Amino acid sequence: MICLREGRESKQHTVVGNQEKTNMQTSTGRQGKANRFEDLEVWKKSHELVLKIYKITKEFPSEEKFGLVSQMRRSAVSIPANIAEGFKKRGLKDKSNFYNIAQGSLEELRYYLILSKDLGYYDNKKDFHELMEIIGKMLYGLVKSIQ
Repeated sequence: MICLREGRESKQHTVVGNQEKTNMQTSTGRQGKANRFEDLEVWKKSHELVLKIYKITKEFPSEEKFGLVSQMRRSAVSIPANIAEGFKKRGLKDKSNFYNIAQGSLEELRYYLILSKDLGYYDNKKDFHELMEIIGKMLYGLVKSIQ
């Protein structure tokens, strides 16, 4: 079991038998269990990141449509998709593998943002820095909680 803190919310993530549960407790004392991947805060944050990536890549040059834009979108989508797939996997090794792939996709996207900046397509990398740091820490906690 691991307790993750972000702001005024704490979460306990446990795996019991074949069922993964994430207990969430807010500062008001409300509790709930994650029975679906959509209930996971890390999935919500990573989905938010995907939407932001789609928005900024609309402004990239058309010659990048099948290059950098495609790669950025693919790596961004891979983060919440692997969280969702890992959530339903029964074996801890499988779960860990999918969450680890999500971590790798996050880092891949981080590189594409650096490249975009260097190519002059997008210069405000810091728009994503904080959100990506939060997602990275949450994914790390998720992986550690099931090992």
